[in-house]
Amino acid sequence: MMKKDNIEQLFERLQGQFDLEEPKTGHRDRFMEKLQQHQGTVALHRKKSTWWRPLSIAASVALIALLGLQVFNIRPSIKQQVVQIAPEVSNTEFYFVSLVEEQVQLLKNQKTPENAQLVDDTLMQLEHLENDYKQLERDLVNGGDSKIILNAMITNFQIRIDLLKEVLNSIENIKNLNSYSNENITI
Repeated sequence: MMKKDNIEQLFERLQGQFDLEEPKTGHRDRFMEKLQQHQGTVALHRKKSTWWRPLSIAASVALIALLGLQVFNIRPSIKQQVVQIAPEVSNTEFYFVSLVEEQVQLLKNQKTPENAQLVDDTLMQLEHLENDYKQLERDLVNGGDSKIILNAMITNFQIRIDLLKEVLNSIENIKNLNSYSNENITI
């Protein structure tokens, strides 16, 4: 009990004299450095340098900028590259594409149960020809012989148009045959 009373008396006597302020920033580091110097040891933990923080921020910004350039660096499309290589292609292509689209629409309008297989086969052939045309465009952009490739591109469109004309004529002939046989039956 006596020790407890001594401690209580000590605290009562020192009341109001306690240091309640916090030490300055870096106090612990300075204290450890002085302690190690006093003991004759070499400090393994040196004061942290702050040069790496701005450097890491700069590196992060540079990385984000580089990624942004990669994302927004849009290469011209194959069509745009073809027009750059051979500007006359755009006018020719526009003409042929509009003609082919017009004929395809006529073909689709002529589709009936009797000629459905013929129309579907024709549309599939046109799709193959379109894929061939896209390959020709890629070949042209990749540095192929431009005269030969441009000639093949025009031939591709001509084949499409000839195919569509032939199929539309066949459908017309089928209609005429059907109407002729219907006329003979009704007589």
